[in-house]
Amino acid sequence: MRGILAARVAVEAARFHIDKPYDYIIPETLRDVAVCGLRVAVPFGRGNRESEGIILSLSETETMPAPMKCVSRALESKPAITEEQRKLALWMSERFFCTVFDAVHACLPAGLWLREGKAAQTQKTAKYVAPAIAPEDARMFAERRRLSAPTQSAILALLADFGEMSRSDVLYRTGATGGVLRALERRGEITIIEREFFRAPKVRATEPSGELALSGEQRAAYDILLPLMRSDKPEAALLYGVTGSGKTQVYIALIEKAIEDGGSAIVLVPEIALTPQLMSIFISRFGDKVAVLHSALTPGERFDEWRRLRSGAASVAIGTRSAVFAPLTSPKLIIIDEEQERTYKSESAPRYHAREIAKYRCVKSGGLLLLGSATPSVESMYAAERGKYHLVRMDSRYGEHGMPGVIIADMKADLQSGRGGVIGSVLEREIRENLSRGEQSILFLNRRGASPVVACPECGYTFRCDKCSVSLTYHSANGRLMCHYCGHSEPEADCCPECGGLLRRSGAGTQRAEEELSALLPGVGILRMDADTISAENSHDKILDRFRTEKIPILLGTQMVAKGLDFENVTLVGVLSADSMLYISDYRAHERTFSLITQVVGRAGRGAKPGRAVIQTMTPEHDVIRLSARQDYDGFYRQEIEARRSAAVPPVRDMFAVALSGENETAVVAASMRMRLMLDGFLRGRADAALLGPAPAQILRVNGRYRYRISVLAENNKEIRAVIACCVRDFARDARNRGVAAHADADPFE
Repeated sequence: MRGILAARVAVEAARFHIDKPYDYIIPETLRDVAVCGLRVAVPFGRGNRESEGIILSLSETETMPAPMKCVSRALESKPAITEEQRKLALWMSERFFCTVFDAVHACLPAGLWLREGKAAQTQKTAKYVAPAIAPEDARMFAERRRLSAPTQSAILALLADFGEMSRSDVLYRTGATGGVLRALERRGEITIIEREFFRAPKVRATEPSGELALSGEQRAAYDILLPLMRSDKPEAALLYGVTGSGKTQVYIALIEKAIEDGGSAIVLVPEIALTPQLMSIFISRFGDKVAVLHSALTPGERFDEWRRLRSGAASVAIGTRSAVFAPLTSPKLIIIDEEQERTYKSESAPRYHAREIAKYRCVKSGGLLLLGSATPSVESMYAAERGKYHLVRMDSRYGEHGMPGVIIADMKADLQSGRGGVIGSVLEREIRENLSRGEQSILFLNRRGASPVVACPECGYTFRCDKCSVSLTYHSANGRLMCHYCGHSEPEADCCPECGGLLRRSGAGTQRAEEELSALLPGVGILRMDADTISAENSHDKILDRFRTEKIPILLGTQMVAKGLDFENVTLVGVLSADSMLYISDYRAHERTFSLITQVVGRAGRGAKPGRAVIQTMTPEHDVIRLSARQDYDGFYRQEIEARRSAAVPPVRDMFAVALSGENETAVVAASMRMRLMLDGFLRGRADAALLGPAPAQILRVNGRYRYRISVLAENNKEIRAVIACCVRDFARDARNRGVAAHADADPFE
């Protein structure tokens, strides 16, 4: 007679403060299918509400040790996770202050979490709004409702002029809600159409160039890295190569050897839509061996790519942060390109950094972790200095192309001469020179919209978001004031609501820069690439492809144009406001500014033609501006690491953040003080630990919730993590903290 089969299950409904493996009985009907890694439904809590779970382990006993609930049913016939992924999830739950189920969820593709049998067939859909009445009738109804229903009026007027438009575009231009559209649909005045589409960009494959020809510097880097990859023990290396040095060719050469040796590789990029050229090169080189994993794919497509990797049909995974979980058995090479980018850090549970997951996987597989960048993070260079990483350098551009010459344009001179605006006289002169030669320019401004502040100069009133501690940004494309944090929007007012005075817009974003360029250079083609211009129909790839094939003279954008772009006809880069990023209250502000400026300047002169860049600034003497103009990473690093030592912040010292949020600021502050006392009780008297705060977050209020944080400066070890986790769990159990949420984060980026 068989004994009782029991399972330890990670349950989705178990929040962090009560998270643990829960014991359930496997009924006889499921005994033959129950295996570790299987997704199951289980009853949970006092009400026995059904929740999803993952079987972590199985054991058989003769007698039931205590009353136990039974697993309700299996959600699939095969296990969702491998033994390697199960161990990784358990490690993540301890390392990143998350539940085991959250860690498992991060390891698996979105398509797997849909109902069985439908994941691979799922399509993304887009909604379109079309007028159901004649344009003249739509205009008549719009005029009638101009005062009584202004939003309906705006929608009808818009559709009368433009006809069918995407739903998102209609909402953006009018500030309407879905309810307004449904009301118009019920009236029979509009029709909402839903169409299926694939968001995955079509990769423009290039012709393979035959055998890879490495330059002397590339060959030297390859000769150092190849033995590390083949050593069968875990290794880590930092490939520091200036912009245009050809790091991608080194990646390709190493991947070819990994495949020849019967191994596999993972390549991570900061944002897949921004690196179409990299994608096309890899797919043209490795063909069907490449699987792509990123959020622009539909769940079904992601699931299919994940299955190809898991089955061994594909051996190279390329994608964004989550691709680090690609189901490859013991990868021999994991590459993190542009490793300094903050997009590799997850902002929701589990709050992991892809670099840490990659390290874990390489330790388990005996593989090589390769971090590549022209501006390595201070943390990575510090690790290389201390011998934790092998440091490999490439100090010159591929093909003996020179670095772009840089002009630092002092914008104070323009202001003194009476010239305002975003485009300074020096940059305008250089753009005109480029136009005369038929060459292209890229302009970078790290702020979208038209004007970030709309205020009354008479009484000082400023339009601010009701839910967030930020000013509303004016968008000229739709004539509305918008919040870039919660999405709130409202029409621009005619006058100050406080005193009736005239309003003034100040500051500049990409929309205003585009308008100014159009006025300065009438008839010149300009492409704008920011969050407002990107959509399913107008993707990154389409904009960049137009820039490449149609030779449009100017590409203007936010961070989207700062990295991963390689156009041989781009000979001029303009940084429109280098100062805007320098004075954020964050110890990483200088590092981010240096990296962004250096990266965007590196877009110029990557072909046979020499490149140049113009950096517009109000503080031309600032060290970060001068060092980025010289592309002097070594000088910047030496200066920055000394500043970090003085402040005792990462990478010199590890940091944790305990973040608290709630709708009532007084309650959040009181709860923050209780959390501080709890942490202090555990850490008091320790010379190796310090507490800072509680203090308001950089943006105090977001989407109606006030945010405070406590920083813990201490070594990132198991003991300290256990202390912080214990405090977060005890905090959640304290009834006085009801309405206030708390979470912990290792190596926070904010």
